[in-house]
Amino acid sequence: MGSLPQLYSDPLEKQADLIDPIKLKTLFKSQQKYLNNFFDKLDLSQAHVFTQTLLNSTGTIFITGVGKSGFVSKNISQTLVSLGIKSQFLSPVDALHGDIGILNSNDVLVMFSKSGNTEELIRLVPCARAKGAFLISVTSVEGNALMGMSDLNVHLPLERELCPFDLAPTTSTAIQMVFGCTVAIAMMDAKNLTKEGYAANHPAGRIGKSLIFKVRDVMKKQDELPVCREGDLIMDQLVELTSKGCGCLLVIDDDYHLIGTFTDGDLRRTLKASKEGIFKLTVGEMCNRNPRTISSERMAVEAMKKMEAPPSPVQFLPVIDEDNKLIGIVTLHGLVSAGL
Repeated sequence: MGSLPQLYSDPLEKQADLIDPIKLKTLFKSQQKYLNNFFDKLDLSQAHVFTQTLLNSTGTIFITGVGKSGFVSKNISQTLVSLGIKSQFLSPVDALHGDIGILNSNDVLVMFSKSGNTEELIRLVPCARAKGAFLISVTSVEGNALMGMSDLNVHLPLERELCPFDLAPTTSTAIQMVFGCTVAIAMMDAKNLTKEGYAANHPAGRIGKSLIFKVRDVMKKQDELPVCREGDLIMDQLVELTSKGCGCLLVIDDDYHLIGTFTDGDLRRTLKASKEGIFKLTVGEMCNRNPRTISSERMAVEAMKKMEAPPSPVQFLPVIDEDNKLIGIVTLHGLVSAGL
């Protein structure tokens, strides 16, 4: 294990500025206490009405906030979108300069604000109400301005900020995030979003690819296939064996039915056993006539599992149709390159 980087030339200065592990532990314990206070005092009936209101919305769920609450709002909105729920972050400043035109009477506007007295949000409320949107404030300070201006208010209990001055938004933003993401998952559950549905919203991620990509999407085909006939001499097929990047030959008959496979490992073993006799041997004499294969309609992740299955892993799978005709090849390298 490497040592920590030297930040100071004077060892005494370095020691004086070290984070006190006891104080650090105390901070984590304090944050845990403040978060537990939130969980203990949260009005679940308010949370239920809030979640049901969002679920019943026929329009877009716009989420807004200023400063740190704005960053939280963006994250919650993106989480909803990733779950297939129509949502968008609305900057309160940009909204007052034209973006409010996107709001309509079917939409819900959720305003996150610790104090509930954020000037930009207070200025936004009458404009959003004129558009007919349903207004929800999510605040932590009792008796704030937004509460009286909204159709619904959710109170997020906050004992204090972790900041020693009780000023920097630390605990307040943490509970906003916890609240918003928990509501998002509750909506996901109510909508019965399946793993496949979630994957469809994340096609570039590994989860999405594993549930979306089929063998046909990642296999090599036609001119990319290293094919030969069983009567071909092994030594005449060395270029085909090495040039297609598959590490094998796919042995077929005249109708493209798969007969077997011959790998570079088979070549080495044949050369060791036959020596000069290899010049007279055909691919058909030395090929594996019972290789693992797969259908093009199987999931790509199944192909990877099949390659890794006992008794020993393989680096490729010939892809065949229902008549045992060769239509492609899927390789381990190809699966990894596709992000699986």
